[in-house]
Amino acid sequence: MERSIREREREREQAEQEEEEDASTHQCPECASANLITDQGERICQDCGLVVDNDQIDRGPEWRAFNSNERDQKSRVGAPTTQTMHDKGLTTQIDWKDQDAYGRSISSKKRSQMHRLRKWQERIRTKDAGERNLQFALSEMDRMASALGVPRSVREVTSVIYRRALNEDLIRGRSIEGVATACLYAGCRKEGIPRSLEEVAEVSRVEQKEIGRTYRYVAQELSLEMKPVDPKQFVPRFASDLELSEETIAKSNEIIDTSAEQGLLSGKSPTGFAAAAIYAAGLLCNEKRTQREVADVAQVTEVTIRNRYQEQIEAMGL
Repeated sequence: MERSIREREREREQAEQEEEEDASTHQCPECASANLITDQGERICQDCGLVVDNDQIDRGPEWRAFNSNERDQKSRVGAPTTQTMHDKGLTTQIDWKDQDAYGRSISSKKRSQMHRLRKWQERIRTKDAGERNLQFALSEMDRMASALGVPRSVREVTSVIYRRALNEDLIRGRSIEGVATACLYAGCRKEGIPRSLEEVAEVSRVEQKEIGRTYRYVAQELSLEMKPVDPKQFVPRFASDLELSEETIAKSNEIIDTSAEQGLLSGKSPTGFAAAAIYAAGLLCNEKRTQREVADVAQVTEVTIRNRYQEQIEAMGL
């Protein structure tokens, strides 16, 4: 019992000494100021000018840069890690140019040697079937994301969702392309990028029904909390394709807000709801577009626009 009390007292004394040492290293011994700066290996007090410490190890680069472009040019590190590559971008790549550092062509013996090195480099990048699966899925997601024109952040989120699905063994019994497309749709919804299921299915090699089924399964198993899609997210893109004015866009948003407050949005397709609001706003703002034109842009049927249009007009009291 006495030994445990002594040990506790000793530990408390050591902790107090460490705190005092930390405080002394962060304070000026002359004026007790904590306003210390480090410049060219010296720690200097800004208040009294005392050099607190010198000959420190400078852990920064040996070069100087005065703007971001110059810093990028002088930097000798590689690209940042990314989730969009199966190895997170940490492996090396052998260039396909059969030239040396001076731009001169290499000999045929060296050329065949480099060809063998490239071949083995590609082979050892993936060590098992899981990595080959991930490599194919990420390349497929990158292709679809480029076709949809979504930003880099969506690709990163999509890659993380697919990696989680792969770790949870949700790919078994399903096609890689189907799960990859479902993860891309989930990534778009996570990042608030308006892309409908029809648009995602157009750039995919999988049927829309399978994408929807796989998306619901992945979202449920991974507990992805998805907010309902806001129809107003589609309005600017649809209006831009139809060459409508800002007045019409504002009127469309007003129609969506008024009709949604009355509960008309529940159970309705957000793209069809947005398309009907744009059609109604075009009529009210003297920028009429035919139902066929609006339906082609929104990728819905004219019947959907007519049904939603009637409900919205009644909700507006027109």
